[in-house]
Amino acid sequence: MSFLDKLQVELNRAGRAAQDAIDEGRLRLEIFRVRQLADKSAQALGYAVYRARAKGEELDAAAWDRLSATLREHEAEASRLDAELTKVREHEPAAEAPPTSDPPPAEPPAEPPAAAPTAPPAAPPADNQAPPGGPG
Repeated sequence: MSFLDKLQVELNRAGRAAQDAIDEGRLRLEIFRVRQLADKSAQALGYAVYRARAKGEELDAAAWDRLSATLREHEAEASRLDAELTKVREHEPAAEAPPTSDPPPAEPPAEPPAAAPTAPPAAPPADNQAPPGGPG
């Protein structure tokens, strides 16, 4: 295989990896958006129930049906997108992951037991040295 063929293969592999990353990013953004809509729907439903009960009433059936249906739709869409994201992740070939040159993390060295601090031994004065303080 010539150098250019190898280069083309690697460029194609890199292109597929980049496209997969972009597709996964799009899915993640869409899931985030749909979950925000579900949260807003749940909030609207909660406020409607709160306001009705504050007035001493129950939420009318039509409003309940409309608000809960909207919430169900958003939750179903989020679940569908989650399943799609899981499918995309499982589809990614693990063999194409570039090998890392980093060695596996080493275990931290065990600390030696703490010894009691000791003073360095005092050196005896030499016979040819003057005593401390000098001649007198």
